[in-house]
Amino acid sequence: MQGQEYLNQISAENRPLKKNGKGIFHSKIFMASMIGLIILIVIIIIGSILSGSKDREKNLSLALKLHLDNTASVISKYQSQIKSSDLRSSSASFYSVLSNTSNELTDYLTKKYNYKEKDIDKGLVDEATLSKDGLEADLFEAKINGILDRIYAHKMVYEISLFMNEESKLMNMTKDSDYKEILTKSYNSLNNLSGSFSNFSETK
Repeated sequence: MQGQEYLNQISAENRPLKKNGKGIFHSKIFMASMIGLIILIVIIIIGSILSGSKDREKNLSLALKLHLDNTASVISKYQSQIKSSDLRSSSASFYSVLSNTSNELTDYLTKKYNYKEKDIDKGLVDEATLSKDGLEADLFEAKINGILDRIYAHKMVYEISLFMNEESKLMNMTKDSDYKEILTKSYNSLNNLSGSFSNFSETK
């Protein structure tokens, strides 16, 4: 029995001592710190999302501004060369909508972002210029092939669909009621014009 008692004594001595308390990971200070850290991370994430949303709205608005001005420039170049009086009339209305929207958008961007043309990101400018050059090239080719009216009508329908898509995105994104009103007015005008181009026929 003495041997057994000796072994029991050794076993008892080798057992780990129970620590007082629950340890640092269960302390009130640690838990409070962790909660504070989690709240900070959530605030940073939300701030990043909101900031990204604002930047996206600004960039889409600037891209729309470039698109409006570039398309208006192309229209002014080719409108006088269109044979159909009905198509010229529709084109003039389209130009008017683009110009009015561009002017209102410029005022909004200036007030909201202190807009200056020279400050627009080069990538946005290059992308817009590429689209403009493509439109001009297609119309030039149509002109020398004697089919300008037909191709012009087709291209304007496409441009209108692009504008309506851009404006729809911004209408759903912006919280500014004045900006939403500008976009809605332009969108509705473009929607009304779309039919006059899509229904164009050279036989009329």
